[in-house]
Amino acid sequence: MEQLTLELKEIEVSFLDKIVLDIKSLSVYQFDRIGIVGKNGQGKSTLLKVMSGKVEPNKGKVKRMVELGYFKQVDPPSNQEADYQMLSQLSIPAHQPSELSGGEQTKLKLAQVFSNYYGGLLIDEPTTHLDEAGVQFLIEELTYYYGALLLVSHDRYVLDQLVTKIWEVDCGSVTEYTGNYSDYVEQKELEQKQLVEKYQKYEKDKSRLLAAAEEKMKKAEKVTQANAAMSKKEAKATSNRMFMTKSKGTSQKAMQKSAKAIEKRVDQLEEIEAPEAEKTIRFQQPKTLQMHNKFPIMADRLHLEVGGKTLLEAANFQFPLGKTIAIKGKNGSGKSTLLKHIVKRGEGILLSPKVVFGSYHQHDYQFKHGKTVIGLMEEYSEYQESRIRAVLHAMNFTGTDLLKDVSELSGGEAIRLSLCHLFLGNYNVLILDEPTNFLDLQSIAALETFLAAYPGTVLLVSHDRVFVERVADHVYEMEEKEVKQRY
Repeated sequence: MEQLTLELKEIEVSFLDKIVLDIKSLSVYQFDRIGIVGKNGQGKSTLLKVMSGKVEPNKGKVKRMVELGYFKQVDPPSNQEADYQMLSQLSIPAHQPSELSGGEQTKLKLAQVFSNYYGGLLIDEPTTHLDEAGVQFLIEELTYYYGALLLVSHDRYVLDQLVTKIWEVDCGSVTEYTGNYSDYVEQKELEQKQLVEKYQKYEKDKSRLLAAAEEKMKKAEKVTQANAAMSKKEAKATSNRMFMTKSKGTSQKAMQKSAKAIEKRVDQLEEIEAPEAEKTIRFQQPKTLQMHNKFPIMADRLHLEVGGKTLLEAANFQFPLGKTIAIKGKNGSGKSTLLKHIVKRGEGILLSPKVVFGSYHQHDYQFKHGKTVIGLMEEYSEYQESRIRAVLHAMNFTGTDLLKDVSELSGGEAIRLSLCHLFLGNYNVLILDEPTNFLDLQSIAALETFLAAYPGTVLLVSHDRVFVERVADHVYEMEEKEVKQRY
């Protein structure tokens, strides 16, 4: 029998009178591989902090039977030593942590965690800034890890490779699903299908009963009208007529009673709320932004260097119109630098004169305007309010979220609003540099929907393998100082 590693009982965590976590019981065993998913702000990271002891719950107990290792993306590298061979394998230069790139810092922190043995690992968003080699290193290390793993991640490929359970955190509560992330998605789709079928049955039963009740009431009304017509007739009172009148009155009451009984049955039906229908997102490009060049973005013998390091040497490429183009490469190969060079219309870049860029870059998503979410989008977009609201809703801006001051948005909210702003703006070429970083899985799915519906040209950089597979029409790779088309 597997050893119990971690146990949570009657946990409650609240901030400013808002309950963030409300958990009756959770248990983690020695060889558990648990992926933790859910929308941003639902309590995933707080759950890991409670398990690690970094946050004390307002109520309840946490029992830790083993030493736990903890990785959090936003924390800087510690002074802890790391295995030299592992540092070499990850090509981490011997610099001060502050001098390392984001990807190098992430690799250093992972090397520090993996250089020591822990009975349980709590890992929060480890793939942010990692290139494919770094992601593969993470998967290989955790595949052969001998202990309990709890992993918060938006990387579907990593979740599919590593976990055998999914904990879905929603409004502070946790629901467990068996299997990896793809299995979880199938189960959620089945749940949604069953909910739709249950709602349709409820609506059918309700309509049938209400129609039956209405029919009974109509018959009762006809009897009432017949009795009223008979009373107006001048006729001799006979015993036979008295009997018929009494009989009709009794029949009328029986029908009314039956109708009320049916209406009561309607009230007793378990009320099922209508499932939220998936809204179709469409973007229409104004004629003034439409281009007719087959290749609106080209490079002719492009030379690109940064800090004396040559990234591209006499590189040539042609990016086709109306396609989503992914640019891949190792950390430090110059992907982000190339995007910025294209936007600046740098030397060696040939652009259609009608190109209008809309750009999203890493760490460049804060808003300083004193406007509301909906107000800002209405100011910068020519779309109707209904379309704007549909796009915002897809990115999880609902209800009072629309009235938030954009200067007070969290980092995740600002990223989501930046992406909405791009797709609703007057651009015909979008530049997206690691757009899925810090997005939850639901927002990544919404971004994929946006890209499928967007009529313009998109250049993107992303290390999210599943995301690239789903959205890219063409993939180019920066290597050996060239930009090579893979498909």
